[in-house]
Amino acid sequence: MWVRTNGTRKAFRTVAFDAERNEVVLIEQRLLPHEFRTVRTKSYQETAEAISNMTVRGAGAIGATAAYGLAQGAREFKGGPPSAFTRHMEKVYRTLANARPTAVDPVNAMRAILDRMRSSRLVGEQQRIAIEAADAFAEEDVNHCRAIGRQGAKLVRNGMKILTHCNAGWLAFVDVGSATAPLYEAQRLRRRFHVYCDETRPRCQGASLTAWELAQQGISHQVIADNAAGLLFARGQIDMVIVGSDRVLGRTGEVANKIGTYTKAVLAHRHKVPFYVAIPLSTIDWGLRSGKLIPIEERNEEEVLSAVGVGLDGRRAQVRIANPGSRAFNPGFDVTPAELITGIITPVGIIPPGELWKRRIQLM
Repeated sequence: MWVRTNGTRKAFRTVAFDAERNEVVLIEQRLLPHEFRTVRTKSYQETAEAISNMTVRGAGAIGATAAYGLAQGAREFKGGPPSAFTRHMEKVYRTLANARPTAVDPVNAMRAILDRMRSSRLVGEQQRIAIEAADAFAEEDVNHCRAIGRQGAKLVRNGMKILTHCNAGWLAFVDVGSATAPLYEAQRLRRRFHVYCDETRPRCQGASLTAWELAQQGISHQVIADNAAGLLFARGQIDMVIVGSDRVLGRTGEVANKIGTYTKAVLAHRHKVPFYVAIPLSTIDWGLRSGKLIPIEERNEEEVLSAVGVGLDGRRAQVRIANPGSRAFNPGFDVTPAELITGIITPVGIIPPGELWKRRIQLM
């Protein structure tokens, strides 16, 4: 996507790889919307930490970051027998997979790369394959998002008011995004619509990231407090909801996404407003049989007890907003049951969640 920074417009991808320096290049998302900066991770451990601390976040973006981190780790191996390389890669895989356990994209991406690496027993060849496979995953992520845009744009009509939650935009993927892809495509088709961005406490990715993206793109939007959505639904001011997902169960159609998604799905169902989930195919988990088995990440309670922003002096600061001495519970995700979801917007079509398993051959 194109970003206006320092008075110029320049194309950026959320995740890239510098093969010459063996470094992963990321947009530092914790600084947005006040500062745009890219950072480099110099080892697979640094790459895993960037995923964990949310320097980079979003299903596709952390999938691509983990893919490049795996290739990065493979190239860090400096010599030894194939058995030692295998043990090294197992450690690299575990480190990256554990960085954020709820999302399935990193695991799917790395497993695909490891499968391709096994086509050779030569360490040097496996290192080369790892880079090629990581690049392929990143390109597939972009192509899937573009296809999601073409599929989902069919739903966007002139005059619509659309609710989003969290950020499933190009910052959450290598480019384009999932939930935002239909919006960008509809804009390209010159349709007029308005977007309400849930602030998405406690990290406020809707207010800071989605709103920043839409402003960069020139799309009409407003930020709303998470608790304001109910009033808008009751007034008939929301025509459709589009969200992303960190894991969709192919067997049941259940969706794990940023905490608060389930609440919006209940509201949409109560008010008979269509609720869509936009995903690339790498977000589908074909193994788990129940949403109750999805690991729900619990994050640091300080995210709830405090807030980070920029003061009137332009300086970044963290301030406590909760009662001194109080504790907090901070789950990062919730699970939305299939019966509350109108359809899953995929690169190959809009599919009712209960039909994913029937169409698994097409979707795998």
